[in-house]
Amino acid sequence: MALLDNNKDVLPLSSIAELLTTKVRTLKMYEDKGLFPSKSDSKKLYSINDVKVISFVHYLASVKKINANGIKYILEMLYTNMDEKNRKDFLDIVEQKMEKISGIDVSDVEVF
Repeated sequence: MALLDNNKDVLPLSSIAELLTTKVRTLKMYEDKGLFPSKSDSKKLYSINDVKVISFVHYLASVKKINANGIKYILEMLYTNMDEKNRKDFLDIVEQKMEKISGIDVSDVEVF
């Protein structure tokens, strides 16, 4: 049995939007503001690990109502002050908290 590679880019934004119960337009807006992990290829596919960051960004914007500059600051702190293991543990904790919130409770953010 093959193990999953959580770093392999396989998911388009449309699939991630469906997972997060949001609109692709909302995720594209986050992407345009530079809030997602950067991708060099034109297909813009994301990994499972990227989805954790994307869902965290969506949570910060839609539930906590944090603007793009605030989210950039939080992500900068996350990447500069945490090693990979602590960052993964932190995002796992956030994911558990977000599981308690249904997609209906989260409203799409059209403008920051």
